[in-house]
Amino acid sequence: MNLTEIDNLDTPSLEIYRQLRDNAFSEDNSFIADSPKVVNMLLETAVEVKSILATKTYYEEFGTLVRQKEIPLLYVAEKKVIEKIVGHKVHHNVMMHGIRPAETPLDALDDTIIMLDEITSTENIGSIARSAAALGVGSYLLPKHGPHPYGRRALRVSMGHVSKLKVHCYDDIFATLKTLKANGYRIFAAEVTDDATPLAEIQVPKKWVLLMGHEGRGISPEVLAACDEAVRIEMEPGIRSFNVGVAAAILMYQFKNRG
Repeated sequence: MNLTEIDNLDTPSLEIYRQLRDNAFSEDNSFIADSPKVVNMLLETAVEVKSILATKTYYEEFGTLVRQKEIPLLYVAEKKVIEKIVGHKVHHNVMMHGIRPAETPLDALDDTIIMLDEITSTENIGSIARSAAALGVGSYLLPKHGPHPYGRRALRVSMGHVSKLKVHCYDDIFATLKTLKANGYRIFAAEVTDDATPLAEIQVPKKWVLLMGHEGRGISPEVLAACDEAVRIEMEPGIRSFNVGVAAAILMYQFKNRG
């Protein structure tokens, strides 16, 4: 394993660790992942890795895993040097520069899809990705204008499990829903409405899309009208909703086990 000691903090290939924070990406779809659990998960996938920035301790512990991929640059530095490079305090000993995988076309997604509409929290993006991977919902559909699941914080919350999902980012929700229907999916909107079907009574088809709405506003009437059926989780009187990440996990579990 050929490690490169850092003797110049202004080395051009290190600049990306300073630039790419949270939901930022470069023109070549570069992203930054951090923490051993996330980086190690990604190292076990086909994700292209451009470089790793880590302490000697990390390489000593996970050298076998690192050697399994052909990684052009393996930087080694003390934690305090890494903090100088990124410009803030870090609570881990490894970072990785990778390239986001190519998106999966709509017609190549799995039979079970979790879809988001207008969700703004990167933590929720990551949490839902982790739940989907755990529950076997293999495809993740998100709006292009929202947080990306390969954003730094979303990746960390997902523990890297988004790498197990087929991801597609859409431009127009109405055109996307129309295409999904044409491809044989039934669209379920997770929303509390007068005519929403209680989760306990839902009939789950082979091909389905579960649409989750904005954390505060939910799903708009226009988008609801474009879906096939609304579904609600039965709750105690006076309680209207769960956190969207919790609701998504409950719904996905029930849909997967009753389909």
